[in-house]
Amino acid sequence: MKQRYYVGLDVSRDVTAICVRCANGVVERRCETVTEPEAICAALVDLRDGLERVVLETGRMANWLHGELTRRGLPAICVDARQAHAVLSQMHNKTDANDAAMLSDLARTGFYRKVEVKSRDGQERRALLAARDAAIGARRNAENTIRGLLASFGLRVPGRPRTYEARIRAVLEGQDALAPIILPLLAIRTEALRQAAALTKELVRQVKSSDACRRLMTVPGVGTVTAATFVATIDAPGRFTKSRSVGAYAGLTSRRHQSGAVDYGGRISKRGDRLLRTMLYEAANSLLCRVKPGRGQALKDWAMAVKRRTSHKKAVVALARKLAVMMHAIWVSGGVFEEREA
Repeated sequence: MKQRYYVGLDVSRDVTAICVRCANGVVERRCETVTEPEAICAALVDLRDGLERVVLETGRMANWLHGELTRRGLPAICVDARQAHAVLSQMHNKTDANDAAMLSDLARTGFYRKVEVKSRDGQERRALLAARDAAIGARRNAENTIRGLLASFGLRVPGRPRTYEARIRAVLEGQDALAPIILPLLAIRTEALRQAAALTKELVRQVKSSDACRRLMTVPGVGTVTAATFVATIDAPGRFTKSRSVGAYAGLTSRRHQSGAVDYGGRISKRGDRLLRTMLYEAANSLLCRVKPGRGQALKDWAMAVKRRTSHKKAVVALARKLAVMMHAIWVSGGVFEEREA
């Protein structure tokens, strides 16, 4: 009978620890190599015919490395790092070699939660969203720093002139000591704003060319950024057999604790992608508070009923979960949003 091998890869930026186990659990090989697909394949080249699973954890380099190893014919599997951490933390001595050994044992036993790796297009769109978010954050940080520094000297930003830069320059008149400090921050804020606008323009261009994004934007409250985030994060809608599973995937379902006679629900899990959860929440809040009456009225009425029973935040979370389920159903069916009873 042909020998089967199970491989664990503990990946870091420069070096990857490799452990190979046989089907009976015996360690066949331990080694280290540079974190390059060709080098990892070379370290396993003599075992290629018997490789059953090659397991690595989710992380910054996981998407890239998984794709490259798969393209080279290795049966690579990406596993949930949080679940793997719960197992790896049981070891007394945590080393890269020991982590690789434990991952190889997970590969052998099948005791892991497989994570679907995003496509190249999904990764690129996520990178665009992350870059845009970073640019907006840089602008916000610069504004907060400017406001805080001025306040420490008893200076307040006025409501006029119209533009932010003109208001700051008006405050700095006669402040010869502060001007050399604040003006560079103002330049950072201006450049961050310019780059955020450029990234937003590119995002809008991509969304216009995406049929899925255009159809998702027919849902009330869902705009360009929310649609792009949903498509980039879900990536392959067919991996969810039921649309309602998307709510749990985004971390918008409540936790549950059950033990004996004790059985109660808690706060939402907040597991899954934070950016997607944030965008869905903002879309739901926009629908509840800003969208004009008439469009999506059934959804708003449903959320308002929840709000009367609980609170505004809980109603928004419930509506965000409903939007996630609805968006997935629209994506899979190829339709658009239609007004109906919620």
